[in-house]
Amino acid sequence: MSEQAEYSRLRNWMVDQQIMGRDILSPLVIEAMRRVPRERFVPPDLRDCAYDDGPLPIGEGQTISQPYIVALMADALDLKGGETVLDIGTGSGYAAAVMASIAGRVYSIERIESLAEKAARVLAAEGYDNVDVRCGDGTMGWPEKAPFDGICVAAGAPAVPDALKQQLAIGGHLVVPVGSEHTSQSLRRVTRVSETEFRTEDLGGVRFVPLKGEQGWS
Repeated sequence: MSEQAEYSRLRNWMVDQQIMGRDILSPLVIEAMRRVPRERFVPPDLRDCAYDDGPLPIGEGQTISQPYIVALMADALDLKGGETVLDIGTGSGYAAAVMASIAGRVYSIERIESLAEKAARVLAAEGYDNVDVRCGDGTMGWPEKAPFDGICVAAGAPAVPDALKQQLAIGGHLVVPVGSEHTSQSLRRVTRVSETEFRTEDLGGVRFVPLKGEQGWS
């Protein structure tokens, strides 16, 4: 079996066991998880672990999230196709690739320049030409590209950043971990009901690196 065929087999196994086995039901998310080559987004020496059921280090003290968590957050955005999405915490670029497989456009912000540059290179090489990556403070969003149909934050915040709430389209969803800087957080889904009204749901416990920035941890 070729290396590519083996990764494809592992990818399908991952989706069947880790994603569908945990009640992720969106056909679009499941198809995206089957399609995006996670092994391209992890360090070369960890590619054999690409489809393990857990996060992996990607350098600079950051991680690529567990596949299930990426699927859970994408599922919570309730994407139907063609949306404009804001991705906070690009990291390896894997989650942006998953969302870009469904959405029309993904704008992704990474505060660590070396990671932003590497993710942009990998995304371009893999053909994700509907993703724009920039280095900056994700807690402040990307106001010139707002409003967003979905906003996904891959780092734990002390509270839901108000700047991100204000950049959410009416009817859109913001998915963000909220809680302690160094222990577990609660994954929240904030839906913008009107200009002034937001509805919040708790999707369960998660553990992320801290969200650093003006409206995050200092």
